[in-house]
Amino acid sequence: MSKFNRIHLVVLDSVGIGAAPDANNFVNAGVPDGASDTLGHISKTVGLDVPNMARIGLGNIPRETPLKTVPSESNPTGYATKLEEVSLGKDTMTGHWEIMGLNITEPFDTFWNGFPEEIITKIEAFSGRKVIREANKPYSGTAVIDDFGPRQMETGELIIYTSADPVLQIAAHEDVIPLDELYRICEYARSITLERPALLGRIIARPYVGTPGNFTRTANRRDLAVSPFAPTVLDKLNEAGIDTYAVGKINDIFNGAGINHDMGHNKSNIHGMDTLIKTMKLEEFTYGFSFTNLVDFDALYGHRRNAHGYRDCLHEFDNRLPEIIAAMKEDDLLLITADHGNDPTYAGTDHTREYIPLLAYSPLFTGNGVIPQGHFADISATIADNFGVDTAMIGESFLQSLV
Repeated sequence: MSKFNRIHLVVLDSVGIGAAPDANNFVNAGVPDGASDTLGHISKTVGLDVPNMARIGLGNIPRETPLKTVPSESNPTGYATKLEEVSLGKDTMTGHWEIMGLNITEPFDTFWNGFPEEIITKIEAFSGRKVIREANKPYSGTAVIDDFGPRQMETGELIIYTSADPVLQIAAHEDVIPLDELYRICEYARSITLERPALLGRIIARPYVGTPGNFTRTANRRDLAVSPFAPTVLDKLNEAGIDTYAVGKINDIFNGAGINHDMGHNKSNIHGMDTLIKTMKLEEFTYGFSFTNLVDFDALYGHRRNAHGYRDCLHEFDNRLPEIIAAMKEDDLLLITADHGNDPTYAGTDHTREYIPLLAYSPLFTGNGVIPQGHFADISATIADNFGVDTAMIGESFLQSLV
């Protein structure tokens, strides 16, 4: 018999809580990640007011220096800790896959100098469109359309660029290159980047609209991922006939593996929270697991190094948290975590190698406190333990600590 009939896991994309022990092995614009601290630096530089997460125990998570504007609670409503990453990487797929129990020992390929000519010419031959060579390098997603969007509108060329992540992104104006065509080109790009020396985690379609000087990326983004290289706890749940609900880009990240209910992409964090609450209220969802990613922290504010916007986005989530809790059933468990860091006060525009926070809340709790520090995969091991399925490659359950 399960301790909790439903578990809801919410990933606040990139909301790290301090540099990991091996952070100096990872760099951002030539600067080691060892001084990164997403939540710490936001609270220190622009202030952070998240009373609902604080009430569960966010300010109680052990740190060398407490979160400046997030108080610790003498009697929190839940449990809290921080988790360390084992895998070699600091990107979305690595973080999410490890949360679901995989250990990524060989990172995906990245292209700091742009993609090789062989890949570019293959995409040109398939699509019948030229690629703007000057954009073929690590680039801010908004800057690249500002710089090359006008040219694309004139010529119909493709804007292909990358980042510090193992991704190939194709930006296209929806009035110049229709969505169906963009998706078809991305599917081809996916087919030629499935093995080394160009094993990429994701191919991302980045449609936009507007006029020069006023371009806006739309919600029609699509992520084409590779499938996990081994079964995750999502697969274990699905094989056992247990409902698994995906909200946001979760289905893309796992290429559909182990997910039997895809609730669709999020247009924004607000839309994602609305979808999560709607999912939690489904009559037929009486037993199982929901998995939500809220990406705005990372995509809109972390990569753009906008600390004020990042803070406001955290406030937005915290303000909606009571609604999520109100949608819980008595025997539900809510887990709130992240997948990596993206310190908006740090060098460069890349993710940062950090611990992730973990908050746990259930109406069933009679206790509270700090769980011993563990690893990302402990989340999936706990979910597996609760539903009586096998764990994946790694992870230790903390289910018995939740009382």
